[in-house]
Amino acid sequence: MADFDLFVIGAGSGGVRAARMAAAYGARVAVAEEYKVGGTCVIRGCVPKKLLVYGAHFAEDLEDAAMFGWDVPEKKFDWSVLRDNVLAEVGRLEGAYTETLTNHDVTIVHERAVLTGPNSVQLGSGRTVSASKILIATGARPLMPDLPGIEHAISSNEVFHLPTLPKRIVIVGGGYIACEFAGIFHQFGSRVTLVNRTDTLLRGYDQQIVDRLLQISIRKGIEFRFHATIDRIEKSDEGGLKLAMTGCDDVEADAVLFAVGRRPNVENLGCAAAGIELGEKGEVKVDADNRTSVPSIFAVGDVTDRVQLTPVAIREGQAFADVGMTEGQARNKLGSVKTFTSDFRPMKNVLAGRDERSLYKLVLDGGTDQIVGIHMIGPDAPEILQAAAIAVKAKLKKADFDATVALHPTMAEELVLMR
Repeated sequence: MADFDLFVIGAGSGGVRAARMAAAYGARVAVAEEYKVGGTCVIRGCVPKKLLVYGAHFAEDLEDAAMFGWDVPEKKFDWSVLRDNVLAEVGRLEGAYTETLTNHDVTIVHERAVLTGPNSVQLGSGRTVSASKILIATGARPLMPDLPGIEHAISSNEVFHLPTLPKRIVIVGGGYIACEFAGIFHQFGSRVTLVNRTDTLLRGYDQQIVDRLLQISIRKGIEFRFHATIDRIEKSDEGGLKLAMTGCDDVEADAVLFAVGRRPNVENLGCAAAGIELGEKGEVKVDADNRTSVPSIFAVGDVTDRVQLTPVAIREGQAFADVGMTEGQARNKLGSVKTFTSDFRPMKNVLAGRDERSLYKLVLDGGTDQIVGIHMIGPDAPEILQAAAIAVKAKLKKADFDATVALHPTMAEELVLMR
């Protein structure tokens, strides 16, 4: 008889959800985690980043307060206070995740686990454990390029531990991680330059939304260097960094953050010994049921290099997740599509005197009027999209939106007023 029914390698979002659900069904479950329970999202990703986003929002809120009658005599930001409070919250959540697993009688093994076969793993202590099924949920890590002076740069892992706020920061990449941190550091008062090897930002996102983001970012003062790359990084005599560039003038900065992709954590995992097939990027290849080439071994989350988002990893730990389509994707798949947009200035921005505009977009199947995608850029967009995603999943039509009473005055009402 195997030691466990399910052995999970990695206690991130996907691994914790799968372990908890399996244990709730009565399975004997163990989770091996060599670092901290919670994984990328809780420890060095979505959660601490969102807390930084909240902190960044106060920069404009404090500026706008005067137009709403508030006297805020001095606006002063202390990076160390926010950083330490965020790290304290991360520590609290790690404890909460650990408690959740323990309460479900999941055995937590604080050691590295390596696959030794279809039904066995070896722990860092040397002990071998058997399991009827094994789940790989080891996630991914930031990709750091091989260039001279890369040791002077940081990734999204280290950004939450910066000793001081950089006055000048260069962020390399064109994905959502790079764009998010560009906005965050700009609001904290840093001079931000985003460097991208192409002229494409947020590949795979709806192009109208991306264009609006670029317009907003440039007006705020974020600088962009497209078709540019860093050749080497050197320490300057003054303590800063000198970046030798191709495609633009050399740049001086106090910090360089690389956000150019993530690499699946499969090194020294024992995939070859277990007979698991890997893809070109080192990702664990899985089928629609998250099963690897070995029938008893499954994989979820970033280690499969599909959609590297925490909600997807969580859902994969329980089932598959579908997402809405962009206009381009819908045209390629459906042929005939309709789009409706609402381009407006939020009421709060009007009174505050800000020109920043929001953009909401519905993508419909041209033949059925079913809503197949919803996209938006603007204040509180994530909160609104969570509810809107239900409509896409439920295959609602534009007429269902039109028949909904608009909650006035709200930004979300624009979703049901588009004609």
